[in-house]
Amino acid sequence: MNKKKYIIISVIVISISIIALLGTTYALLTMTIEGDKKITLTAGILKVDFTEGNNINLDNIAPMTDKQGLKTTPYTFTITNTGNINAYYHVSLEEDSNNTLSNSYLKMRLTNDKGYDSGVVKVNSYGTGTFDVMNEQILEPSDNTTYTLWMWLDKDADNSAQGKIYQSKIVVTSYDRKQNSPNVPELDDGMIAVTYNGSNWVKADESTNYWYNYNNGQWANAVTVSSSTRDNYLSASTGTVISMDDIETMWVWIPRYSYTIGSVDGTNYYGKQGEYLDTTPTQALPGEIDVKFVSENVKDRGTAKYIVTNGISDNSWYTPDAFTFGDEELSGIWVGKFETSSSNPSVTYGGGNTTELDAMIKPNVTSWRAINVSNAFNVSLKMNDEGNRYGFSSDIDTHMMKNSEWAVVAYLSQSKYGKLGNTNYTGTNKEIYQNKSDQYISGCSYGSPSNGNTDRGCHYTYDEDINGTGASTTGTIYGIYDMSGSAWEYVMANYNDMTGNSGFITMPESKYYDKYTSSDVLTACNGTECLSHSLSETSRWYSDYNVMTDEQSLYLLRSGLYDDLNSGIFFYVRANGGISAGYTFRLAITFAT
Repeated sequence: MNKKKYIIISVIVISISIIALLGTTYALLTMTIEGDKKITLTAGILKVDFTEGNNINLDNIAPMTDKQGLKTTPYTFTITNTGNINAYYHVSLEEDSNNTLSNSYLKMRLTNDKGYDSGVVKVNSYGTGTFDVMNEQILEPSDNTTYTLWMWLDKDADNSAQGKIYQSKIVVTSYDRKQNSPNVPELDDGMIAVTYNGSNWVKADESTNYWYNYNNGQWANAVTVSSSTRDNYLSASTGTVISMDDIETMWVWIPRYSYTIGSVDGTNYYGKQGEYLDTTPTQALPGEIDVKFVSENVKDRGTAKYIVTNGISDNSWYTPDAFTFGDEELSGIWVGKFETSSSNPSVTYGGGNTTELDAMIKPNVTSWRAINVSNAFNVSLKMNDEGNRYGFSSDIDTHMMKNSEWAVVAYLSQSKYGKLGNTNYTGTNKEIYQNKSDQYISGCSYGSPSNGNTDRGCHYTYDEDINGTGASTTGTIYGIYDMSGSAWEYVMANYNDMTGNSGFITMPESKYYDKYTSSDVLTACNGTECLSHSLSETSRWYSDYNVMTDEQSLYLLRSGLYDDLNSGIFFYVRANGGISAGYTFRLAITFAT
């Protein structure tokens, strides 16, 4: 395997000293960027040049609004690939360890001339230490791109910021080939790539991969819109606000990966402590699941476990079953961002036991409940029928989420790419916050993980920072919601092809469901343990309750509020497949035929 090649640009991005004045007035001493005019990395036939633009010189600058910050003189730099092979790179900020000013007081915006725009963001939304400010990019031979960086002190900085100093460096990391990068999301007809600008979902430039950054918990998001607005949005420019009134479905991309689960003591496989947990992993507070992104031609079939002190071997990795759909290997899957709602959520149970309504995926609406498994399955399947309302083509397969597909979301959330790796949360708050809405409102958050409080209100909406976004799989607005608490979600997981009260006469094609042949999770997959299904491997993680299918209760339910203390993303119980006022379902998309 080729090693990483680094370009480290040792220039001070921002050097701020805040002096205390009378009252609440501030002044900044000189903020400058300085350093060598050109730094070159040569690695074989890969050559990348970094060229500085103008320096920043700001004297006596006080805390300012975003509008004022964007009027300051920015720092610019250009990266040029003068070699004859593609250069893969990403841009990071490396904070000085001696900083005394919290980065929570700083805001920034990074753009380039190829369409990337981070928007105005808080520096601490990316993390602390060394953190990527954009996802890995590709620069073709002889091509170049110029970046512009603004950084300023937020207007809301208080007295505690006085007398503090902050310094950071730009770091450009270049690779001689792509390594451990997520597969590019596949977008079907009618799907629009989106990012969040702090207030609204806006159209992203799908021709680049600037619209997602898994290293920073920014999973790729896409939407479909109403047929009457679709053409306008598809032809609209990057950055166009997409009204929530026009959005009908919202999706999150789970790229193909392989995983392994570590053991600290050689006996209990609760993940590794790593850099994201302050305590030794336990069943009640598990650690990091190791994940590496892989292409569709990689299908690891290792042990899915390792001893942390021994390190990960080649035989430790396992590629989840969810990335195989029938006979086809997938580069990833799209998952409904919220529980499914209906085209008429105001009716009883948000939809009821019918296939006459259409599926929707949106926040702040009542989820579609009291529908049996077969009708939920058929509603999902018809989404790409000819003339469908979403603009989907026949190239995709819309279907009811399988248990194995639920699991790949859960595992990714428990990795460095998910909420576990989000440094805005510590300790027990690493667990996904619960949705306790007694009205089954999608995207709600209680503002804390599982607990014994039986309050059933919708305390925070999905877009409220930390308290609301803590209910997603990333702890950011880019994750998947309603996977802890809320309605109990049927997944396509069946015991021995028995139909029960599901409404099925016979089970559908095998690629649409996970078949379990035993009520013992250690032998449920044809006499063996079901790796990658979030059954035995993650049993009782975060103390979530577990009960496996059997010949009386043939299907699995995930999420839901069991007794408040024991419900979460690793929760599952069995059910007969029939109608219940508290049961719903979730959607998935694969590009397999």
